[in-house]
Amino acid sequence: MRICMIGTGYVGLVTGTCFAELGNDVTCVDIIKEKIDKLNRGELPIYEPGLDIMVAKSVKEGRLTFTLDLKKAVEDALVIFIAVGTPQAEDGSADTRYVEAVAKDIARYMNEYKVIVNKSTVPVGAGKWIKKVIQENQPKPLHFSVASNPEFLREGSAIEDFMRPNRVIIGTEDPEAAAIMRDLYKPLFLIETPIVMTDLASAELTKYASNAFLATKISFINEVATICERVGADVHDVARGMGLDQRIGTKFLHAGPGYGGSCFPKDTRALLNIAKECEYEFKIVEAAVEVNDAQRPRMLEKMKRTLGNLSGKTIAVLGLAFKPNTDDMREAPSIDIIAGMQKEGAHIRAYDPVAMHEAKKFINDVEFVDDTYSAIAGADALVFITEWNQFRSLDLEKIKRLLKTPIVIDLRNIYDPQRMRENGFTYVSVGR
Repeated sequence: MRICMIGTGYVGLVTGTCFAELGNDVTCVDIIKEKIDKLNRGELPIYEPGLDIMVAKSVKEGRLTFTLDLKKAVEDALVIFIAVGTPQAEDGSADTRYVEAVAKDIARYMNEYKVIVNKSTVPVGAGKWIKKVIQENQPKPLHFSVASNPEFLREGSAIEDFMRPNRVIIGTEDPEAAAIMRDLYKPLFLIETPIVMTDLASAELTKYASNAFLATKISFINEVATICERVGADVHDVARGMGLDQRIGTKFLHAGPGYGGSCFPKDTRALLNIAKECEYEFKIVEAAVEVNDAQRPRMLEKMKRTLGNLSGKTIAVLGLAFKPNTDDMREAPSIDIIAGMQKEGAHIRAYDPVAMHEAKKFINDVEFVDDTYSAIAGADALVFITEWNQFRSLDLEKIKRLLKTPIVIDLRNIYDPQRMRENGFTYVSVGR
């Protein structure tokens, strides 16, 4: 099947590459010449494990191309995916200006029947709105279908999430589009992936509801962690005891500095805006957002209680990305936590295995170093903010020798408290 993927950001690039891996002919389109030039040189704009290898393979075999020529890509494709950004607007809603611009371009270039599939995270009702925009901007009326196919890709494991997903959600308005979308996802039918066929509005809301629920789990366990600290319980044991109940599950029950990234903060606020527009107060999600907003200042207070006055102290920070296996710094907890320490007068020396280049766009006046132990050397304390695997088995004796004072503040609960204290550290974690 010939596919046009409009947008070469995280979703568009991963999705387009994976469809090419399944044997489709995919053309990825963007309006940024520099990005397309880099992709044609084999340089990826994002970090995602294994994606570079898959891109190179599909390009070499002629199934994946990158271009600025939207007109030809639209004309040649049967299925056109919209995968452009929907950043958060000032009122918390999703900003759909890029989606609208793409819809108008598709209308101008459409030459025969197409299925227009929205992959961007958009408000409920956007599918019908996209259809109207296209109809109003067609030079002459042509039959087409609109579908919703929300993405559920986790950064750091996006390829696995596409190739072996928990489910695929497809919202359509007519049997013709449903049949084409089923055919497109036929390889996943063969591995018994659940395919949920529904209407446009239900597919659109499923994306927001899923992310809001996962964000709520994170905020919930962070509140439990606060109670654990006050009553002397261990949030690890509590979360494990909860998670073994299959109705609850173990995922997203990890206490820490709160959620970040490109999805949860934006999607929870967008869902609240959707609720507001239909005159409903979504109290659970409101609470989840409120708890998450308070979690980062709470982490700063934890540091101040441990270190006292931060003024003039050098703090080693390990991990900057919002989660491991990505260079994404959008709404990363490290941004607010580091800013809070700097406001208190601390000097920050930081290291992240992948996100250093991106971090420099978000964090100022930080000493960035090239490895873990360079960050630690001579620091007054070590703070873990992102739980990269390479931080899980560090040389504790070396860390103790390098630190001015053996203080470790572990905001991701990477290490065992008893072991750290037995090794002579003042060790502070979350909820333990």
